Amino acid sequence: MWQLIQFLLFLLVAGCGIYLTVKVIYHRYSYIKLGKTAVLRKNLKERTMALLSQVFGQKKLLKDRKSGIMHVVMFYGFIILQFGALDIILRGLTGRHLPIPGFRYFQFLQELTVFLVLIAAAYAFYRRYGEKLKRLKRGWKPSLVIFFIFFLMLAVLFTLGFDHVRMGEEASPYAPISSLIVLAFSGIPENSAAVLYYAAWWAHLLILLSFALYIPQSKHFHLITAPINIFLHRTDPAGKLRSIDLDDEEAESFGVGRIEDFERTQLLDLYACVECGRCTNMCPAAATGKVLSPMHLITKMRDHLTEKGSAVTSKSPWIPNLDAGIGAHVLRSKPDPNGTWPMAKMSEEAAAQATPGTGGVSEPVSDTDPAGFLHRPVTDIEPTITWHKFSWGKTTDKDIKDVNLIGDVITEDEIWSCTTCRNCEDQCPVGNEHVDKIIDLRRYLVLTEGKVPQEGQRAMQNIERQGNPWGMSRNDRSKWMEGLRVPTVRENPDFDYLFFIGSMGSYDNRSIKVTRSFVRLLNEAGVNFAVLGNEEKGSGDTPRRLGNEFLFQQLCKENIAVFEKYHVRKIVTACPHTFNAFKNEYPEFGLKAEVLHHTQLLEQLVMEGRLKPRHFVKERITYHDSCYLGRYNGVFDSPRNILRAIPGAELVEMKRSRENAMCCGAGGGRMWMEEGAGKRVNLARTEQALEVRPTVISSACPYCLTMLSDGTKMKGVEESVKTKDIAELLAESVFGPV
Repeated sequence: MWQLIQFLLFLLVAGCGIYLTVKVIYHRYSYIKLGKTAVLRKNLKERTMALLSQVFGQKKLLKDRKSGIMHVVMFYGFIILQFGALDIILRGLTGRHLPIPGFRYFQFLQELTVFLVLIAAAYAFYRRYGEKLKRLKRGWKPSLVIFFIFFLMLAVLFTLGFDHVRMGEEASPYAPISSLIVLAFSGIPENSAAVLYYAAWWAHLLILLSFALYIPQSKHFHLITAPINIFLHRTDPAGKLRSIDLDDEEAESFGVGRIEDFERTQLLDLYACVECGRCTNMCPAAATGKVLSPMHLITKMRDHLTEKGSAVTSKSPWIPNLDAGIGAHVLRSKPDPNGTWPMAKMSEEAAAQATPGTGGVSEPVSDTDPAGFLHRPVTDIEPTITWHKFSWGKTTDKDIKDVNLIGDVITEDEIWSCTTCRNCEDQCPVGNEHVDKIIDLRRYLVLTEGKVPQEGQRAMQNIERQGNPWGMSRNDRSKWMEGLRVPTVRENPDFDYLFFIGSMGSYDNRSIKVTRSFVRLLNEAGVNFAVLGNEEKGSGDTPRRLGNEFLFQQLCKENIAVFEKYHVRKIVTACPHTFNAFKNEYPEFGLKAEVLHHTQLLEQLVMEGRLKPRHFVKERITYHDSCYLGRYNGVFDSPRNILRAIPGAELVEMKRSRENAMCCGAGGGRMWMEEGAGKRVNLARTEQALEVRPTVISSACPYCLTMLSDGTKMKGVEESVKTKDIAELLAESVFGPV
């Protein structure tokens, strides 16, 4: 009779728990469906490999070795323990174990897994409250899952232990932990042992069902959504943005001005976020005191989607529905007009850590530095984290229908602070795409509302009128060629490579030196090349990253027409931004040409012996990875191989290099806009370079070169630490000192 009652109660409780869990998941699914339908490329093989490597291989999580190992233990521990949970439930209902071959070995594995999971949970608690990592949130909500795990593991052990006691079994080496319970409770009456067993069994079941119901209502929804998100990730190149159909006559707006304007896969990102803070920890904007935090960008939009979705679908997101009718999440405070709130509120602890000579900045606080942001560690995300903590919350003053995505949820300062470096996405263990969302928000501001920072607007107007961001005459584009043998496409119609110089290499005095060095090397190697001369225009990267999709597409189509006119088959450029646009974005509009970065071609020429570095360049060189060359396109080794081929050169790596390299601050159109908040990104990156005591900071990007040159000037070390492009260093070794 008892077994029947037990079974009926189990069906009732488990059925209610599963029903409520499915209901919560379905409600959030209905919110995601408010977004636009996403068009995905099939690429089943690539998607499957991503799922295997990132979900089962934990590839992204292991970028942080400590927390990665902790998560691996948790992940595989819970997979093993699901079989253990089934065994425990079956045992309590039927008195039988799962038919697992070698059950005693499984029993040992189960208890060992429980022990390891408890250690992992303890370490997770320590990381949050002992190490106090700035990227991790603290409080009862972020910590609730640790208590769930702790009590669930105890319930497993007590259920196993009291099962042994009630069955009169002795301690066993195959049950090392539950045997301790056997030893402690041996000799108690059989009825008492049965009562304790069923109490533990029901505790295990209730905690398990409560945990399952809690998961989709918390950040731990990623346990369900992350694998789906990773499988459905965009398989386009990292450097390719989504295009807009500007000819759509039915479109009421362009870009994203409402949460439902995002595609459904983008909204799935919001529920996949685990709030680990790795994205914010690597973000150059957050690290230098701007208001942008990629993690909070996602979580704020998630809160907004949940509340708006609940209002639109009339489906409550919570069980029980405790939040009914109490307002909506909005920004309760905004940064001042200069966006300096986070840096001005920098913690005293962070300021105290900035000790001269230890990697911090040694300049004293002065009248020109009232916030003290120079006198601090090289980077610090705490001010930004703190601002978001106190600025985001519930209000009863606004109904969710009156909350604007841009303004009430995401500020324009956040939108324009992004350098599009994609370090956030490279670090994200659940495949979230932050940059595309920011660009979509920019597109709405620019194309629909006509809003853009003044400097950015000026740059785009100049590009539209004169083909360059400064507004200099189109006819001056080829002035850099004076005194060099540089054939144009008209003079050399049978060229192999079109050297696309770009605006920086054509007009900027510092970048022109790089252009001329590269041309000398091409001539020395006997490369058959040509340039467009005054027919060249900008690639459109700057307008596109600033949100002006119309201007980008116009330039793109005009450039492709010119390339087709001159039968261009191969393009080489010294600008990673141009390289990325031509390689990843132009093919969608019809470009059919091989695209190389100048370091790739130079490496090839050196390896083939067509360029011979023979003169010693006795310098200690650290190389700065351009985001658009390295993280976007995987070109990490070509520049380094060139430097290693230079006799006398010593290559030293910064702490943040290759995939983890920090942005110089110029990407995403930021090259043409002033930084009004916090510390300058290029200054922070220069300080990171100076930590390895170089005599030369090298780069392979005209934007990076400019930013790092300015950084050395701000530090007052421009005489002792030079900034040079890879082409300049190679030219110095091939031709000798100038």
